Amino acid sequence: MTSLTDMIAKGRPVADQRPWPRAIVDIDTWEAAISELAGGNWTLLALWGEIGAVHMALLDSAPGTTGVISFACPTGYYPSVGRHHAPAIRLERALRDLVGLEPEGATDERPWLDHGRWGMSRPLGGHASPTEAGAYRFLPAEGEHLHQIPVGPVHAGIIEPGHFRFTASGETVVRLEERLGYVHRGLEGLMAGASLDRAAKLAGRASGDSTVAYGIAFGRAAEAALDIAPPPRAVWLRALMAELERVANHLGDIGAICNDAAFSIMHAHCAILREGALRAADAAFGHRLMMDRVVPGGVAADLGPAGAARIQAFVADVHARFPALVSLYDETASLQNRTAGTGVLPPALAQQFGAGGYVGRASGRTFDARRTLGYPPYDRLAFDVPVLTAGDVDARIWIRIREVTQSLAIIEQVLRDLPDGPIRAALPQGEGEGIAIAEAFRGDVFAWVRIGGDGGVAQCHLRDPSWFQWPLLEAAIEGNIVADFPLCNKSFNCSYAGHDL
Repeated sequence: MTSLTDMIAKGRPVADQRPWPRAIVDIDTWEAAISELAGGNWTLLALWGEIGAVHMALLDSAPGTTGVISFACPTGYYPSVGRHHAPAIRLERALRDLVGLEPEGATDERPWLDHGRWGMSRPLGGHASPTEAGAYRFLPAEGEHLHQIPVGPVHAGIIEPGHFRFTASGETVVRLEERLGYVHRGLEGLMAGASLDRAAKLAGRASGDSTVAYGIAFGRAAEAALDIAPPPRAVWLRALMAELERVANHLGDIGAICNDAAFSIMHAHCAILREGALRAADAAFGHRLMMDRVVPGGVAADLGPAGAARIQAFVADVHARFPALVSLYDETASLQNRTAGTGVLPPALAQQFGAGGYVGRASGRTFDARRTLGYPPYDRLAFDVPVLTAGDVDARIWIRIREVTQSLAIIEQVLRDLPDGPIRAALPQGEGEGIAIAEAFRGDVFAWVRIGGDGGVAQCHLRDPSWFQWPLLEAAIEGNIVADFPLCNKSFNCSYAGHDL
């Protein structure tokens, strides 16, 4: 087994990337990295590219080190990662659709984000050509008495579009295959050439329910590229916003999962608490979702005494009302009958795919960017990372329940210890590359940004945790009945927009 540090040392270093090292490697080193991924020694964090080069961000699980290796492919071909490491398959398909880079030896050559509706192919590849929509080939399933059930992309509720193709034997799901990409907005293309402020706004809209987390990831990446640090007060305010966002989303999810099990009273009470979080955020920072409040260099809104009091009142309200809701969930046998043992994700799959957030932690994966990578101010805050191994809908609910409690404790610490001072640092003129990961409520958000000589964004890549969670939903639903799909789907609550970008 080779360490990631040693492997990067074999390549040609890229001097202006911070804080993770990046090196341009040869084909032997690239393939050796694939072997480490396939062997379970490393975790794939992101795979993206540009004209003539492909990049792979990696986590060496043993020492907990991170880094990026790049492979120059002037002819447009590179050795497939997905051929040996399944979590890379959809990333490679998207990379082909957007840039035109071809993974040699790929096991799945179908398009992913490109539905033939853009009017061109390979829009980021420099040689876009007209394209037309064609029939999409779903994978076959063989066996007697099988039938298919197509669902979506338009759904009964007000939700984003995605297509689910079920192959079932009676009511039992034999295979589920997803088709996503319907809400692709071309964020990478929009960011290229944008100012930092404009790019930050775009990043905050990658997935609206995680706007704070995306703001933190992009902001920290831009700050790393420019080699600056935001003021301490801004760093702590970012954590306060992030935990408010986490609590609001977890409360909403807990109620919505129970609602999909026909237990609407939990949905109603959790919705009331979630509304309290959104109103507290609005009172404290001037926006219910805190959109555009995290910016490169710090934050755009300070916390005053009235806002702090409103957040404290919200925390007290949750402390007073949430335990009774937890007991109601735990003691309702009919509800437990729907959630316990349903939609099981084996720990081995969660580990292989590097699943983050409640999906990974409900299946035994301990990774939490706040703790594992330890970015400020979480390295100075006391909190636990709850982990379970059952991997079912019930476990994913309990992870959320326990994270609500931990986030409330973090909010109280931040309000108590919030330092005084400025909330935003001036951005210097400069260029460079920066990488950051921030822990969103779904899991780790990845951001890489290259700042050009004009001070604007030359290129940016964002990766939502849903990229590694959507495929696992397909695995978790197998063997369950079709009627339990909404329950399983909501317990994962993957982002369509965050995936499609």
